[in-house]
Amino acid sequence: MPVLQFKGKTAVENHHWTVPHHTLEFDRKLSCLGKGEEPSLDGNLIIEGDNLLALKALLPTHAGKVKCIYIDPPYNTGNEGWIYNDNLTQPQFKEWIDKEVGKEGEDACRHDKWCCMMYPRLALLKELLHSDGVMLVSIDDHELQHLRMLMDELFGEENLVASLVWEKGRKNDARFWSVGHEYMFVYAKSKDGLKTKGVVWREPKPGAAELWDAYASLRNDIGADDAQVESALKEWFEEQPAKHPVKKLRRYLHVDQFGPWRDRDISWPGGGGPRYDVPHPETGKPCVVPDAGWRFAHREEMERQIEIGLVVFREDHTKPPFRKAHLRPIPDEVLDNGDSIEIGDEEPEELDIGMQVMGSYIYKQSQIAVRYLRKLMGKKVFPNPKDHEVLARLIRYCSPPNALVLDSFAGSGSTGQATLEANRLDGGSRQFILAQQRHDTKEDKNKGRNICKLAAERVKRAVKQEGYQSGSFTYARLSERPLFGEYKDFGEGELPSYEDIAKYVFYTETSQEFPGTTKKKNPAWDKKAGRIGEHGGRSYYLLYRPNHIIDWALDTVFLKEVAAKDGNHELVIYCEKVWLHREQLQQFEQEHGKKVRPMLVPFNLK
Repeated sequence: MPVLQFKGKTAVENHHWTVPHHTLEFDRKLSCLGKGEEPSLDGNLIIEGDNLLALKALLPTHAGKVKCIYIDPPYNTGNEGWIYNDNLTQPQFKEWIDKEVGKEGEDACRHDKWCCMMYPRLALLKELLHSDGVMLVSIDDHELQHLRMLMDELFGEENLVASLVWEKGRKNDARFWSVGHEYMFVYAKSKDGLKTKGVVWREPKPGAAELWDAYASLRNDIGADDAQVESALKEWFEEQPAKHPVKKLRRYLHVDQFGPWRDRDISWPGGGGPRYDVPHPETGKPCVVPDAGWRFAHREEMERQIEIGLVVFREDHTKPPFRKAHLRPIPDEVLDNGDSIEIGDEEPEELDIGMQVMGSYIYKQSQIAVRYLRKLMGKKVFPNPKDHEVLARLIRYCSPPNALVLDSFAGSGSTGQATLEANRLDGGSRQFILAQQRHDTKEDKNKGRNICKLAAERVKRAVKQEGYQSGSFTYARLSERPLFGEYKDFGEGELPSYEDIAKYVFYTETSQEFPGTTKKKNPAWDKKAGRIGEHGGRSYYLLYRPNHIIDWALDTVFLKEVAAKDGNHELVIYCEKVWLHREQLQQFEQEHGKKVRPMLVPFNLK
């Protein structure tokens, strides 16, 4: 696989591991909390600060938990005024930092800067993504090829799911062609994993629910006479307004005992299918075989489909029959080229109605989102907001109803509103995390425009205007000081709290979210005894006293106390000092049947 090389790559390839770990500090005033709610990392979350630091701060609690990531990074057009601000130590980065990235022909390193900015962020996003997760990235022609190569390198080219085109409207002042589209790459954490689990993405056909409701009402009124129900359904259809979405379902106006249906091809997809005789019920002669062969591999399956009424013959044998495709597919309708989905053994009322595969081309004018946001906020506050309705459609399409959705280039907060919109449409319980630095450009900074606060205000107003349920969120900022110094010491000033180090230790040891500091949430918690939790039959201890003169040491007295209380056979003990000889530790392990792993704080922190 070709690999992209760019200036500074050797410095940023592993930079995501050396990014300092900051904690998240809640701002209750800017949070939007319901009655009785407290700021928390468990629900909707908006983080103000550099997104590289924000992503690193999320690792202890959210690694491997995000089901859907959408980002809209700078397109590097030369007109955005974005600033490179990753503070690496190499001289070339010192020259770049805090300077606007210039236009093509003015800044020879503009593409290198963009790649250096994206690489560690993509690497951290991958760490946060669930094994079944999906990542969508918007981009335009300026960095399209570079983004594709970065994504292939970090996620694997085999995990590219689709390349989407989003057409946003024609530009009548263009000299040659009107280029009004953007792109969107869709990558899975593991495409093979999705296939193995039988994951199939579908979305409702517009108008399908209304058509089904009309059919159900008519069936209830008329009864079992399919012909009368079909006639009445056609009358209802003609009464609908010309622009009603149901008008696109004109072909679903036939009716049988399974509901509205349309005809569909009965030939083998792609050609080269089986050929066998299928006698016409009236003439008795074999029907003409489609050029591509029959859709069903075996004659027995064709006969079964005919018997249950899913194959319709024409007037005579000179033309192939066709298949039925029901608005609400029945279990005997097979997965096939996006026509319908295999439902399984669910009860009929649980079946999905009128589902379809999404095409790779999306059309919606960008000015619709601009006007919506201007009206919502009372003035223009953001130049190019993404359309929350389009994002809601994408989120619903490729993530489950309980997904955690992350956007680390949050901008105007469209992804936050899109998540709430998706929940409203399908009754889901998705949650969002938005990360946005205070200022995107020098102009933002000069005008005192805090983009993250604008995003939070946008979500608040959208919740109020649209009536979204579960729209509360916690607003958090990155701590001013990192948890550790450059060489895994605690640096200067106030030391990290016991709870912050406990959370960090538990995550890095177990890759699990820290359960908390109360007995209710974390039965193993005992701060006095230094016990911070347990996982997989292993107990974790932290012997650490911030700002105390005397260090908390691991010694024989402590081990004997642990042996009397702790039933686990493996002990991981982080401590400030070890006052034990190796022979003493071995003797303890033999006498008590326990395995002890001492770790020094801060030097052995990962």
